Amino acid sequence: MKNKITLLTLIFTLVSFIGYSQKTINAEDIINDIKKGKDISISNATIEGNLDFTFMDEKLDDLPKRKRKWWNNGGSNVVENIIRTKISFTNCTFKDDVLAYYPDSDESGYTFTASFNEEAIFKGCTFERKAMFKYSHFEKNASFEKSNFQDDSTFKYAKFKRDISFENTTFEYEATFKYSEFKNFISFENSVFEETVTFKYTKFKDGVSFKNTNFKEDLNLKYTDIKGRFDISGMKVGYDIDSKYTSINGRSFSKYLINNQ
Repeated sequence: MKNKITLLTLIFTLVSFIGYSQKTINAEDIINDIKKGKDISISNATIEGNLDFTFMDEKLDDLPKRKRKWWNNGGSNVVENIIRTKISFTNCTFKDDVLAYYPDSDESGYTFTASFNEEAIFKGCTFERKAMFKYSHFEKNASFEKSNFQDDSTFKYAKFKRDISFENTTFEYEATFKYSEFKNFISFENSVFEETVTFKYTKFKDGVSFKNTNFKEDLNLKYTDIKGRFDISGMKVGYDIDSKYTSINGRSFSKYLINNQ
């Protein structure tokens, strides 16, 4: 009898574990926890609903209604939200948009952004809809490694001030890192870009690795400034590389290739 009870207990424990490991979480609940100052650590979950780090709906009520000429004459229409808690998602699937950037130009005229003061980890995650991190500042370590972006994604103007990794990451749609800035060494090793990727005007201040990275269409490095190690061993580019005005430790892209053959 004791053995049967033990077996039943084990079965129920396994069922509970499986249910937990495949849990579904509402994005609004996560945002509410962030607003309460709680650190977020979620793994093996499906996130439903837009995960809006900008808190746009909450901030709109407190914003004055302005005519567009107000900010065209020197004002600002950008409303930044600061996420002050640690964020960690591992092996999660985001069914809807993940927003750290939202241009509400057709309605209020404001643009809403979000930056992260603590760690921001999205490791092994699947973004089924948009992943918008335009203008985001990452003050501490961040990671998008082993993730899959299945829709539009942007890190335009994003600034990464600590360690950041995009290793083994897949971008199924066109991706842009235009005007982004990486203070520490950054690796895109073994990543795949299914469509054109733009690093135009991007600054790599401590080196970058594109080792075994597969750019299946165009690679735009125009005006890119790279200081430090530049690893392109095993890199593949399906179509064209635009390296006009690219600077690699003060040398052009072509001179870098000649000197490193």
